[in-house]
Parts: sequence; structure tokens; C-alpha cells
Amino acid sequence: MAVEGPTSGPAPRATLPGSRRAPLPGARRLRATDPAAPVDVTVVLRRAPADPRPGVGADPADIAAVEAFAAAQGLEVTSVNPAARSVDLRGPASAMREAFGVELADYEYGGATFRGRVGVVAVPAHLVDVVVAVLGLDERPQASPQVRVVGPVGEGFAVAHAPGRGYRPTELARWYGFPTDVTGAGQTVAIIQLGGGYRQEDLDAYFAALGLSVPKVIPVGVDGATNAPGVDADAEVVLDMQVIGAMANGVTIVVYFAPNSTRGFYNGLAAAIHDRVRDPWIVSISWGAPEPKWTAQALDAYDALFADAVALGVSVFAACGDHGATDGVAGGGLHVDFPSSSPSVVSCGGTRLGEEPGTETVWNALETGGGATGGGVSAHFALPDYQHDHGVPARPDGTAGRGVPDIAAAADPATGYVIRLNGTDVVAGGTSAVSPLWSALTALTNERAGVRTGSPHKRLYATPTALRDVTTGHNGGFTAGPGWDGCTGLGVPAGEPTVTALSAAEPTT
Repeated sequence: MAVEGPTSGPAPRATLPGSRRAPLPGARRLRATDPAAPVDVTVVLRRAPADPRPGVGADPADIAAVEAFAAAQGLEVTSVNPAARSVDLRGPASAMREAFGVELADYEYGGATFRGRVGVVAVPAHLVDVVVAVLGLDERPQASPQVRVVGPVGEGFAVAHAPGRGYRPTELARWYGFPTDVTGAGQTVAIIQLGGGYRQEDLDAYFAALGLSVPKVIPVGVDGATNAPGVDADAEVVLDMQVIGAMANGVTIVVYFAPNSTRGFYNGLAAAIHDRVRDPWIVSISWGAPEPKWTAQALDAYDALFADAVALGVSVFAACGDHGATDGVAGGGLHVDFPSSSPSVVSCGGTRLGEEPGTETVWNALETGGGATGGGVSAHFALPDYQHDHGVPARPDGTAGRGVPDIAAAADPATGYVIRLNGTDVVAGGTSAVSPLWSALTALTNERAGVRTGSPHKRLYATPTALRDVTTGHNGGFTAGPGWDGCTGLGVPAGEPTVTALSAAEPTT
């Protein structure tokens, strides 16, 4: 570990591994951040060294060490979450600069401003093995919603099978053979949202038109975020809620609104995964960004949080991206989307529906200016045990990486989902629709089985025939074929066999 000179006081400093932050392409530096401007950060800690298993929180001694460091630097400890291994600190930009050895500046990007940093974070040398990440110094927009809206469908609901007109979620539930003897009653599904909001009148009108009751919805604000409709992200919020509520009408939906930053996203996830009051068994995520846009410290901190979810029996589903095998990264190359690429997350790819079940193909409309399902091989995460012997191709350097997606479902907006947005029925798609679809199926499975599905990776990969394989199409870098592939993973839901696999006992090998 290279030790740097002190930035404040006599204590030696060390670079926090994985903390290097590159400039945001296209952002323009405006000025140095006002030294008096308030800054909030989340310091993520290692697991307790005496018991570093997932689900085990931080060591009280580590928390005390960070608190002492904060006091010495003139920073206020605003909250401590031992389960999520996080300590929130607040102080003026000048104190944060000295505490973490960073230069903070204000930037303009896309018509908005944000505080950011470039380079590495430094901490006292005695804390470098204690601290996993420092999140919040840089507030650039971190993730994007993986949703695409076609437009209004006119009077009433659209007709199924009409290109560009879409399906009701209830029709897609029948398409995929969802169980009809359960409604998800007693199940709580968490949805993570990094912007936008919903209008109650849209929910009321939508479910009334479907002949269903309006699900119980609980909005939860994290780090000052709230249900705030009126922006483009509303489509994401509404899509997630209406798909889950229509396919599993008996569930309780808890929407965690958090700021769109690495800190906000982390704290939103931590609030859901470690919420022992509402206790969601399922988490649906429809936001993400290509792996190169994340720091390694953030990837590892989030991944540890998802490992906690596995240990707690919480199922986490995430969209794998809507930009094909490049994930929209300028300059080409093959990239995957995070948090979908975490080995503890169920990565959700996308298809285009045919005329009847069994005729789906890979969603790819890139040649006509549309989107395509993401998928490929992670550059950061190693090949998990459950994917051994499933044909995941090697990385360009010959090493083995985590393959995404794991599963898939309808995502092409041309055969998308009819939702209610701002008083109008519209058709939407994207892999963001797949995460709530699988979340709804899991809620139905949980109710019927009476137990948590938890992480289904081992069960699904042990019984791939429990899904309907999609073998036609490509996403610009990978081609569909029998078995797992980097377009639609193992395939799409296949009714009762999928439900049986989800609720089966965990394989021992």
C-alpha cells in the first residue's frame, strides 16, 4: 500500500483502493466548490473481522475509529447503520477536502450542476483496511432508468399483438403462465427509484380499468428524496409499480426514493435491504450504468450490500441495460451494466414477443435507432460458481467473468407494456420492465410456498429446463443459442416449472 504525505496533521495518509474517479465526459468545470458549502458523505466499512460473513454488520470498534477520525476533522456524525456498515458524515467542503485529500469542484452537465471530484480519496493509514468506500464527495448523476416509452395508445387499452401497441401486464402474466391461485398477498416488494414519482390518480384509473384493486403503496424517502412526479423518470416509476401491482395484485409495494448519486443509490438500497420494519422479501431495480462509469470502491461496496441481501433471504432483480452489448459506452467495446452484473443480483435481459409463447426472440432494434437488451461478461466480477459449465465466454484477456443476464422476459417497446402515465395510456418497454415482472412472479411463488425464494441463482442454473429458452437473435456482441447466452440468459418464465424451480430446495453442489 503506497502511503502518501499527510493532507492534515501528522497522521500518515493512504490512498483508498479503487477510489480513483475519472472526469465525467462532457461535463464542464465551473469553479472550486464553496469552502463553506455543506457536504454529506457515507463511509462504508468492512464486515466485522471476527465474522466477515455476508449479513454480518460492522465491528463497533471500526465504527468508533471512524467517529474519532470525524471528530478530529471537525465533521459531524449524522447517522450510523451497523447492519449496512455505514457511517454518515456532514461538514463544510473545506473540512471534507482536508479529511479525504480531495479537490471538490462544481460542474455543469446536461443543463444541471453537480459537485464532483477527480482522482483518488485518501484516509488515515490506520483506516485504509477499515474503510471500503467513501460515497458522496462526487454527486454526478450515476445511473439511468432502463425504460423506453413508445407513446400514447389512444382510447382505452391497446390490443395485444399489435406492433407498437403493447400488452396489458395481466396478458403477459398469462403469456408466461403465472400462477392464478395466488395474488402475492402478504408479500412486500421494494422498488428503488432515483428520480421521478407517481400520481395516485394514475394508479386509481389504471387498476380500475384492469378490474383490480389498487395495491397498497408506501413511499419512503431516503437522503431527502421524495415522490416527485413531473420529470421523465416518472415513466420508470409508473412502469415498475403498475407491472408489479397488475401481475401480483395482492402485494404491498414500498417505493424507496433516493438521490441519483453513488451515495444516494447505496443508501436507498441499504434502506430497502435492511428495512426490518416493512421487511421486503424482494427488491426490484430498474436503474443502472455501465461498469466503467463506476469506481471499483463503489462496485465492491454495493456488491457486499447485495451479498447481505442473499444472506437475509431477499431476492434482488435488476435490469441489464437497453443499449446492447456495448451498454452505450462511447468508443465501442463490450460492457455490461451494474448493478445487474453483481453475482448476487438476478440480471434481467429482454426479448421481443412473437405471435405466441415460444416464439420470442432477442430484443434488438439497434439498426432502426431503437434499443437492445444488454448482456455479456463483467470486467470486474469473477465467474460465480453457479455459472460454471454454462458456457460463459472468457473476457478478452482470457480470464473468466460473471455472465449477464441470468433470465429474461418481454422488453421490446414494440411489444411492450400498456401503462398509465400522466392521465394517458402509453406503451413502454426496456429491460426495466423485466425486473418488476420477475419480482411479481417471485412474490406469487413466495406466497404459494410460504417461504422466501431468496437468491434463486443456484436453483435456476441447476434446472435450466425450468425456463423457456430463447435461441434466436443477438444483441450486437453475443448471439442467442441453446442454454445460457449473453442476450437472454437461461430464458423466460415457463409457468409452473419456473415456479417449482424458484421454490425448490437449494442445491448442495
